[in-house]
Amino acid sequence: MAKIGIIGAGQVGASCAFALAQAGVAEEIALADIKTEKAAGEALDIAHGVPLLPAVRVTGGGYAEIDGADVVVMTAGANQAPNETRRDLLLKNLSVMQDAAREIARRAPACVLLVVTNPVDALTRAALAQTGFSPERVLGSGTVLDSQRLRFMLSEHTGVDARSIHAYVLGEHGDSELPAWSTVSIAGMTLEEYCRDCGGCDAHLPGRMREAFDEKVRHVANAIIARNGATFYAIAVAVRRICEAIVRDEHSILTVSSLLRGEYGISDVCLSLPCVVGRAGVLRRIAVNLAEDELAALRASADAVRAMDVRARAWKYARQGVM
Repeated sequence: MAKIGIIGAGQVGASCAFALAQAGVAEEIALADIKTEKAAGEALDIAHGVPLLPAVRVTGGGYAEIDGADVVVMTAGANQAPNETRRDLLLKNLSVMQDAAREIARRAPACVLLVVTNPVDALTRAALAQTGFSPERVLGSGTVLDSQRLRFMLSEHTGVDARSIHAYVLGEHGDSELPAWSTVSIAGMTLEEYCRDCGGCDAHLPGRMREAFDEKVRHVANAIIARNGATFYAIAVAVRRICEAIVRDEHSILTVSSLLRGEYGISDVCLSLPCVVGRAGVLRRIAVNLAEDELAALRASADAVRAMDVRARAWKYARQGVM
């Protein structure tokens, strides 16, 4: 059993804590927030459900709550506003990450750090630099949620249970992300083969339909934010799944964000690829076969994230009085 610390007791952090408590994946779940009473209150509310849950201890308070955690989930930061891009969030959340990284390195020096705060790829790279952890132990939730969304949409299109559809969204968790259509499979068949075989939907999934799916995957969060003010349930489920893979050393394949080291000719940037995830974090990245246009889109996505990394470094130097 393990201790999972969650930094940030807002809607995302509290939802993650609740999902993890239900999963029975940890012996202890600790919510930490600079608003210590908020964290304590959320923890107490979840703890009152413990008699009907797998055995777990739920606590809340300040940063001391994460002492000795095996996994730390970073959710603290500003929420994405309606029509605001994840890139717009960068400068808002860099200082939050900097303060949190200092506490994480001091209080849970052996942990695996899972970054959820947006923009997740740039902040995963910042967390890597600020904690000094090895790259394997710092990962972002990346496009795990986006891949879930694509599978859900394909399920609605084909009538097949989403759990039986394999599909990956790669690259940035944001506007440049890539739904990798060449990786979609149902029962070992490509999407086109499956649709042709069943005869119940378009056999070729024409370009305009793919474009529509691409737009939905990239921008569906904005539709939810416009209605609810935030998205938190589905990302909580994604976080639970990633934590399960880490704590149980499952060697599961998940599209988390991690530091690339030459895959597809891309280095020194955090992006989502299918990764083998276990107790040590990201055990390896899997470079799946991509079509030429998909490869070009992935490299463009890397460039977009790298531009945010440059902006993040400029912010850091400005704060230090270098610029």
